[in-house]
Amino acid sequence: MTTVTTDPTYGNRSNWFARTESWMDARGKGAWIAAMVLGFIFFWPVGLALLAYMTWSKRMFSSKSCSRKSSRSMMSRSTGNSAFDAYKADTLRRLEEEQGNFEAFLERLREAKDKAEFDQFMNDRAKQDDTATGA
Repeated sequence: MTTVTTDPTYGNRSNWFARTESWMDARGKGAWIAAMVLGFIFFWPVGLALLAYMTWSKRMFSSKSCSRKSSRSMMSRSTGNSAFDAYKADTLRRLEEEQGNFEAFLERLREAKDKAEFDQFMNDRAKQDDTATGA
């Protein structure tokens, strides 16, 4: 009977490529782009290889490397403290109401501006018609 033994110095080590990849992912898309640019500067095939890898692995066009959590999911999450959750819900409701009121105010402001511009256009047009018929 044979037993498999693992050497602790090699058992949990990942290769240099995986370590480098996770280090670059932790720093975001900017680190990948900087490495690609430096690759093009020093030895263009390295930059080209990095560009191909970034495109192939969808690191270039995905927002995974610089992902942001949705603010709605963060706001709806319960903290476990009922008093704070009630305060948070009330504050969010009040802020949404204020946002709605402000958007309605902006809409009325735009309508008033459009009406004033249209009235000015009609007055200018009427003056042009009067000067054209009077001349």
